[in-house]
Amino acid sequence: MEFLKDNALLIGLAIGSAFMLLMPSGKKSASGVPNLNPAEAVTLINRSNAFVLDVREDAEFAAGHIANATHIPLAQMATRINEIKKYQNKPILVNCQRGARSAQACKLLREAEFTQVHNLQGGMIAWQEAKLPVVKGAK
Repeated sequence: MEFLKDNALLIGLAIGSAFMLLMPSGKKSASGVPNLNPAEAVTLINRSNAFVLDVREDAEFAAGHIANATHIPLAQMATRINEIKKYQNKPILVNCQRGARSAQACKLLREAEFTQVHNLQGGMIAWQEAKLPVVKGAK
């Protein structure tokens, strides 16, 4: 009992740390769009035939992108969103270099009533760190 009294702060920190580790952290962004790690993204692509949307700039896309990705830079999303309207009710995986621009694109897609939007957490950097394949060159 004395041990508990003497170490109450440390015990509280340990319990708090354990709780934080067990909480599903970062699964949804602020806009309510699920963030997927590269392994989850591959599963979405393979099992659900997800449409892959790359919102990086031209040079970034040409340097390496996910196979069969459609390229629409974030700056052009508002004017080109009608090009992908046919995917409005299908799974969409949005990616950029690190995940920030794709999160913005996900927000735009949700506002345009796209229903199954997912963000690649960590972007192409995480994809390449996971040793997943990339295609080089512009389409």
